[in-house]
Amino acid sequence: MPRMEIELTSTREDGNWTWRAAGARQPKGSVGGALVPTGAAIGDVLRVEVEQFMDGIEVTSVLAEKDAREAPALLEMLGSGGDEPLVTTRLAGKRNRRRDDDGPRGGRDRRGGREGARGDRRRPQGDDDTRSKTDGSRGGRRDRGDSRGTSDRRSRPQRDGGRGDRRPRNRPADDVGQKPRAKRLRPRRTHRKAALAALPEDQKLLAQILLRDGVPGVRSAIEAQNKASEAGGEPPIPAALLLKLAERIHPSLRIADWQDRAEAALVGIDDIDLRDLRSVVVAAEQSAKGEDNKALAEKIRTGLAVRVDREQQSWLAEVTSALDDDRVVRALRLSSRPPKAGSPLSAPLLDRLATMAAAGLTTDTSQDRWATVLDAVSLSPVHLRVVPEGLPAEPNEQLLAAVKRLSMSVPDIAKAFGIEPTPPPRARRGRTRS
Repeated sequence: MPRMEIELTSTREDGNWTWRAAGARQPKGSVGGALVPTGAAIGDVLRVEVEQFMDGIEVTSVLAEKDAREAPALLEMLGSGGDEPLVTTRLAGKRNRRRDDDGPRGGRDRRGGREGARGDRRRPQGDDDTRSKTDGSRGGRRDRGDSRGTSDRRSRPQRDGGRGDRRPRNRPADDVGQKPRAKRLRPRRTHRKAALAALPEDQKLLAQILLRDGVPGVRSAIEAQNKASEAGGEPPIPAALLLKLAERIHPSLRIADWQDRAEAALVGIDDIDLRDLRSVVVAAEQSAKGEDNKALAEKIRTGLAVRVDREQQSWLAEVTSALDDDRVVRALRLSSRPPKAGSPLSAPLLDRLATMAAAGLTTDTSQDRWATVLDAVSLSPVHLRVVPEGLPAEPNEQLLAAVKRLSMSVPDIAKAFGIEPTPPPRARRGRTRS
C-alpha cells in the first residue's frame, strides 16, 4: 500500500482533520479523527498509508513513529533445561577423510599407493590385473558412497523421521496462530478500457492521466509541460481549456473505474480486506449511477454488513482464546482492532484483559517484556485501567524512553515512573511552496 507523509492543517467540528502533503500545497484532503493519534496538534507530520482513487486520496491508517534505537535488540535464549553443552564437536574418522586417504583427485589408493594407481590406469583394459585393480579403485568410490549412506542412515533417526517430520522453527508465543493478511482488491480493467476506447483519439492521453492521478494529476502535468515549454521558448498549452475538458470526461471514467472495483469486490466479498470493501461502498455515493450500478452497490453494502458481523464474532472469540492461552500481548493487540467500529469488548472481557495486563507488569518481569506489554496496553481500550503490580527496581534507558513515548496513552503508569505525560516531539520539516 502506498505511503506518504502528511501535515495536519486544521480540525473540523465533526472531529476530523484536514491535511496536506508535508512541505507542499498539494495533494490535500481530510482524515478521520479516529485515525489521528492522541495528542496530535496542527503542524504535526504523520506517516500514513493511503489509497489513490480518481476522486482523490483516502488515508486508511496512520503508521507508528520509528524510534531511534540506542542499542541493538537482543533475544533471550532459553535452553532446554538440561546440562548438555551448547556446542558439540566430533572429529571425523580416517574412513571419512576423502581427500587425504582415498579421494579420487590426487588421493592414495589403499592397495597400491599413488604410483601404483597411476600405473594401473595405463594398462590395457583386457588385462585381468587391470580389471581387479580397477575394481579395487572403484571400490574406493563405493566405500565412500557406503560411508555417506551409512552416515545418512545414522543421522536419520536424529531428524525424527526424515524431512517430512521436521519441526517448524520456533516462533514468539504471541505470534503463533496469527491470521494471514486479507487479500487486497485487484480489479480488472474491463470497464476502464471500454470507456477509453469510446473517447476520441485526441482525448485518450488526458483520460489515462485522469484514471491514474485524477484531476490533480492533470494540473501537475500541465504545469510541468508549461515549465518545459517556457524553458524551450515555446508557447504554453491552454491550461483552462484542458482542465475544462478533463472535468467533462472525468465522471464517465470515474463510473467505469468504480464498476471494475465493485465487480471485483462482489466476487471476493468473503475474503477481501474490509478497508477495500468500505472504500467501494463510500465511493458508490458519487459513482454508482444508474439502476444496475445502484443494485450492485446495494449487494456490496449488504454483503459487507454480513461480513463485518461475522468478523466481529470471530474477533471476540479470538480475544477470548488468547486470554485463555495466557497470551496477553496478542489479546491486547487484537482488542485495539475491532472489525466493527463502535462495538467494543464486553465489560467482563475488558476487566479480564486489564487484570491480566496488570499481572504481566511486575518487578520480576524483564524490562524488554515490560516495554512490549506496555506498548500493547497503550493501544488497547484498557490503556487507562491497567495498574501495574510492580515496577522494575532500576529501569534502563530503553524502558524509560518507551514510557516517555507512550506517556499520553498511559498517564498513570508514566507518573508512577516519575515521568510527566508529554506529547511526542513534532516531526517538522522545511516547507517549500510549489
